[in-house]
Amino acid sequence: MIVRRALAVLAFAALGFSASAQTADRDAAEFPSRPVRIVVPFPAGGPTDVLARFLGQHLSEQWGKGVVIENRPGANSAIGAQAVAHAQADGYTLLMAMDTTLVMNPIATSQLSYKVADFAPISMAAVNTSVLVVPANGPKTVQELIAKGRANPGKLNYGAGIIPTRLAAILFNKQAGVEATFVPYKGSSDVVQGLLDGSIDYAVDGIAPHLALIKDGKLRALAKLNNRQLDSLPGVEPLAQVANMPSLGEMSTWVGVVAPAGTPRAIVDKIQKSVALATQDKAMQSKLLPLGIVAVNSTPEEFDAFVKSETAKWGPVLRESGITMN
Repeated sequence: MIVRRALAVLAFAALGFSASAQTADRDAAEFPSRPVRIVVPFPAGGPTDVLARFLGQHLSEQWGKGVVIENRPGANSAIGAQAVAHAQADGYTLLMAMDTTLVMNPIATSQLSYKVADFAPISMAAVNTSVLVVPANGPKTVQELIAKGRANPGKLNYGAGIIPTRLAAILFNKQAGVEATFVPYKGSSDVVQGLLDGSIDYAVDGIAPHLALIKDGKLRALAKLNNRQLDSLPGVEPLAQVANMPSLGEMSTWVGVVAPAGTPRAIVDKIQKSVALATQDKAMQSKLLPLGIVAVNSTPEEFDAFVKSETAKWGPVLRESGITMN
């Protein structure tokens, strides 16, 4: 009798598992059956927002369903990240997660409103080039900026919108021997305004929101923060080179796509394949490259391993910098 009951329980469990698996497969096959929301944890106009809109358009064309871009800036990307972390794990709410979101915030913030484990990695999406930029009436070279900063200790203001660019500016200031005052911003559009209205003397930020103003002569890019080809600003050289600071090395920001933890793997895989198709599209790549955005993709496992390696790389540097976001 006991054996029969045990077998019955096992059979019932097997049927339940089979039914659950069939439901997951059906959900994945039908996904998406309604619009998908992509949360961008920064204001409109920045590199992550630009990328999200190109990606969203491509995904919408693939899926035949609407893709809505929702900007939820604040708390160094934590507000948008928290919203997605608490969303239903069904693939219909995604997050454009930056190094700020998955690496810097967890290190620099002791009371963070989300955990990295709250997300299911889907794919890397892009690597971005940042620039050291000044107003049109500012220094014409990096060396002039350094000289001005050294001659006026504590009197220059610099800005950044996210921890990676803030960290890059701190490392530059430290190696240049420049003492300046940091002005924090929520995102790139605010950084641009700060440069235009004179609130800050220089900034480190992604290229996209500054490019048109640089070409119009209202802002000036003094250097880029990596060695990647930048056809839109061909005369701009790497900061480590022009400042004669080889120890600065390569500094790039990156962004990927994540979903709430618990999202069925079949749906994660379906989204990953769609993101890969989008990032490999030549037309999309040609639109992003002039903005310093290099479209890339990865498997969920590769993305997860990359986040862990970035945490190991930047953790000691960030802690040494003394940056906190509490």
